[in-house]
Amino acid sequence: MRTSNISYRYERSASRLTIGAHLFGILALILLLVWLLHYRGGLDYDSDNADRVFNVHPFLMFFGFIFFAGEAMMAYKTVMAEHKVQKYFHAFFHLVALCSGIFGISAVFRYHNREAIENMYSLHSWIGLTTIILYGLQWLFGLATFLFPSASPESRVLMVPWHMSGGRALLYMSICAALTGLMQKSTFLSLKHLLSQRELRLINFTGLAILLFGIFVDLSVALARYV
Repeated sequence: MRTSNISYRYERSASRLTIGAHLFGILALILLLVWLLHYRGGLDYDSDNADRVFNVHPFLMFFGFIFFAGEAMMAYKTVMAEHKVQKYFHAFFHLVALCSGIFGISAVFRYHNREAIENMYSLHSWIGLTTIILYGLQWLFGLATFLFPSASPESRVLMVPWHMSGGRALLYMSICAALTGLMQKSTFLSLKHLLSQRELRLINFTGLAILLFGIFVDLSVALARYV
């Protein structure tokens, strides 16, 4: 009876935390779109307006990369389905996140080249590129080890904690990159006197929603393992 109560408690916690993660993720997306579309003029990778090219970067880095990475983690740990189905969804969502992240980084390089801005000069860029590289290696490692396993069952059991810990660390690295990126952009706009107090508050709330999304994803995954 005690075991059943413990299982039930964690199952309920994971479910509520997963709902919370989705709510904060959707809130962050809405706030981000309001900022990019209303204050920053929209987004278009092929636009002649360099600022609209840049705006593709924060959109894809959150919605394409961070959001889908979180969805991949939650899908594997909290969705009730066959284990093989969970693994396929997990790998697919991570692949979407990886491709979006690569495309998002290419957008900011495109913007920098148009504006004659040096690439890879900030802490934000160092954290962001490192995260994408490690994320790609993590995905390839998971693909070879767990989805199309070339490792022995014993080795896979030993690698699971490292794979999970690495994924959670990369989620927080991506959150850190997003928050430093928002801070860097708001500072740049402030120095050029292009940022109102209302827009600054919107950027701050967007960053807070992104942070809470990551925290709730991590807690949802951490508690789901006890179910």
